[in-house]
Amino acid sequence: MSTQKPKFEHLDAAVNHVSELIEGQGIALSAAKGILYSLTETIGSMIGDVDLPAHVRSGYEGLLETARELNLRLDKHVDR
Repeated sequence: MSTQKPKFEHLDAAVNHVSELIEGQGIALSAAKGILYSLTETIGSMIGDVDLPAHVRSGYEGLLETARELNLRLDKHVDR
């Protein structure tokens, strides 16, 4: 099992990909919610890393906010 942390670029691509799938209705909403939950938790753990440089932390914080906003938009779709 690898202990290597995911790269920012990969997490960013994952959030963007889920967003595109939601917009294009190419994914079940429940699946999208599960993926977003995992991404949010992973990004949150990256932010909590004490060895993470401040300039990198701010990028992860922005990405976390993007994932949270996407989740809120998704909640609106589910509540319809």
